[in-house]
Amino acid sequence: MRILLLLPLLATAGCVSTAAAIVKAPFQVAGKAVDMATTSQSEADRNYGKKMRQAEEREGKERRDWARRCDGNPEREGCDQYRGFVAADVAR
Repeated sequence: MRILLLLPLLATAGCVSTAAAIVKAPFQVAGKAVDMATTSQSEADRNYGKKMRQAEEREGKERRDWARRCDGNPEREGCDQYRGFVAADVAR
């Protein structure tokens, strides 16, 4: 007899959890949409770091090319001083 009394309680427990999931779903979706639409500080820092590393790589490559071109021939045009890309200018 006790089993028959517990059976409806167990059956409604599943319904309650399903109903709770249905009620929470719109809020969860809205929260995920807001997270996807905004950039966190850590993401912004990571993106800035990546941008700066790429700029520094570009500057290094241009400086190496300039040094190869001007090595042993400082009178050549453009070899008196490096005037190419400077990664620090990107940060401004």
